[in-house]
Amino acid sequence: MTEITTKTINPYGKGLIVCETEFCGRPLTLEVNRVGFRTTASVLVRYGDTVVLGTAMVGSKPIQLDYFPLSIDYEEKFYAAGKISGSRFIKREGRPSDEAILIGRLIDRPIRPLFPKGYRQEVQVVASVLSLDPSFRPDAIAMIAASAALMLTGTPFDGPVAGLRIGRVNGEYKAFLTPEERDVSDLDLVVAGIGSGITMVEAGANEVSEEVVVGGLEWAHKMYQPAIELQKELAAKVAPATQEYELVLPDEEKQKAVDAWVKDKLGEGVRKPYPERNELINQLRWDFHEVMAKKVGDEYVALRDEYDEAFTMAVHKDVRRGIIEDGVRPDGRKLDEIRPLSSEVGLLPRAHGSSLFTRGMTQGMNIVTLAPLSYAQLVDTMEISGERRYMHHYNAPGFTVGEVRRLGSPGRREIGHGYLAERALTAVLPSEAEFPYTIRSVTEIMSQNGSTSMAATCSSCLALMDAGVPLKAPVSGIAMGLMTEGDKYWVLSDIADAEDFAGDMDFKVTGTSKGITALQMDMKVHGLPVTTLAAAIAQGKEGRAEILAHMLTTLAEPRKEMSPYAPRVESITINPDKIREIIGKGGETIQKITGETGTEIDIKDDGTVMIASPDKAKIDAAIAWIQSIVEEPEVGRIYVDKPVVSVLDFGAFVQILPGKDGLVHVSEMSEERVAKPSDVVKEGDLVTVKLVAIDDRGRLQLSMKAAKRELEDKNGKA
Repeated sequence: MTEITTKTINPYGKGLIVCETEFCGRPLTLEVNRVGFRTTASVLVRYGDTVVLGTAMVGSKPIQLDYFPLSIDYEEKFYAAGKISGSRFIKREGRPSDEAILIGRLIDRPIRPLFPKGYRQEVQVVASVLSLDPSFRPDAIAMIAASAALMLTGTPFDGPVAGLRIGRVNGEYKAFLTPEERDVSDLDLVVAGIGSGITMVEAGANEVSEEVVVGGLEWAHKMYQPAIELQKELAAKVAPATQEYELVLPDEEKQKAVDAWVKDKLGEGVRKPYPERNELINQLRWDFHEVMAKKVGDEYVALRDEYDEAFTMAVHKDVRRGIIEDGVRPDGRKLDEIRPLSSEVGLLPRAHGSSLFTRGMTQGMNIVTLAPLSYAQLVDTMEISGERRYMHHYNAPGFTVGEVRRLGSPGRREIGHGYLAERALTAVLPSEAEFPYTIRSVTEIMSQNGSTSMAATCSSCLALMDAGVPLKAPVSGIAMGLMTEGDKYWVLSDIADAEDFAGDMDFKVTGTSKGITALQMDMKVHGLPVTTLAAAIAQGKEGRAEILAHMLTTLAEPRKEMSPYAPRVESITINPDKIREIIGKGGETIQKITGETGTEIDIKDDGTVMIASPDKAKIDAAIAWIQSIVEEPEVGRIYVDKPVVSVLDFGAFVQILPGKDGLVHVSEMSEERVAKPSDVVKEGDLVTVKLVAIDDRGRLQLSMKAAKRELEDKNGKA
């Protein structure tokens, strides 16, 4: 850790408060009163050479909204990594990268459920990375910074929260992996929660078993406990004043009135398949408002939203009651029953690959586009500089939920859902050497009623196979739910919206028949034990298998032939020292090759040359041209119909390869004596020569008569 050589004077006269503990092999330090004097709370967190500032601002009055106005952001600073943005035009940090948005969501998800229902003060939390230790990722430290700041605000935050990103190297779990260790790890697992349980899980994996994931949950929960205790110690030292607040909760009398009205109208009467159930609930809601408006009178206009929220709460309670007491779900399904499935592929004739996957009322259309590797996305963030050859984009406009909604750029939810589906397929993609293409997969959600990210995963897998992408194995995904009552719990397979809203957990898992490839768990209760999560993971395996079996009836394996509209890409390997010869002065040579052959050519520093075109003949022509440029002269080889470039008194120079001329001495032109070379050849003639030697100065010695003699011998033997 870098030594601090100056002291900060706090303008409020408060002394520096420092708490430190050992955390996964390094000191973890929390500091208060060094910076951020006007924040509600701010904490400077140090771990190795990583320094993260966590700030929290809390509004003084409740906001008139029907949700908790909490925003949590993760700020990347290029200077933290000693970098300047690689963009030619923009050097200031702009809108958050997708990676920063995803980490912001990662911090938000375990924290949000720990505020009481009805809390409406505006809360803004920002985790800013000021210094980046390149030997590990900083997201777990940013989560600790955000939680520690909230612990000092005096708000009813039931924390603290801590988390770890762990991997598995040589069969052993490890936190804070180096970049080299991340490359060989078969697991990338983020676990977060409070001291007593887990509140959030996210993972990408290389087809690992359910047992490996459960073991990782147990290990991570144990290992992040010191960070929990350190935050408690800091809060005890600071002793923040408790904030006064009022919870905005449904009026108990109104709730009782609503419960009494719907008592005999819910239950069995609305346990119908979707969309029939949705239509019945909507009609019941309208009838309810009509009755209540007549009963309450003119005041009802101002009270309508409160009554509507109470009606929604009554529906949620009915969903829970049906599952817990009767073992029946809102649409009449059994707890482990999956909604009806259907799928098709190849429905868009000009797309390189396409599919439509439907599960109940949830439907995702996926379109796959292939392109040469030069179309890979350039990634330039605080942590990463490189290329991304596989992208999954997710779109879900308002019509998919029956709403009128302005079209705009993707939000945090869309980016998060797309990333989860992307991680699901990453483990089974072919390598760049096996399949030298940039791959863009776009899911257009057509209808939503639960778990569109899993519909995106399934439709993406089918579209990739339809495009001829040689996946190592097909992938399916399922969303699981959970209802808890005391120490008892009920796991639900393939949850729909009603169960998600009324339930205690939203758990999505993807994988092959061999193992898990991605995982995301969000708990709405204050932490769950690993044993409960393990039961959900086990039941999810069965559901995944059922969905995968259906998918394989639609398309059992990747197509052997790609779409005729997809580019063909072939690669050859050349000596890296020859790259400049292919490019030519100012790019003249490569522009000539691409212009005359109609191909696209990408050249990597290691000498890999990729040639792309829908026309195989054009690819072959470009390859032949490139090979002729980089080919090395070979002693003993005969070169047929090569041009004479100059004739001198002692012989003639012949170009056997581009830029490679050799001398045919006058004595090597014919078996008979030749007086003058010009009697035999002239400039521009095409002749056949044999390379007989390369001298110590690299000069090529050619022979016309040796070539003629060898060819005659071969023809004679034939």
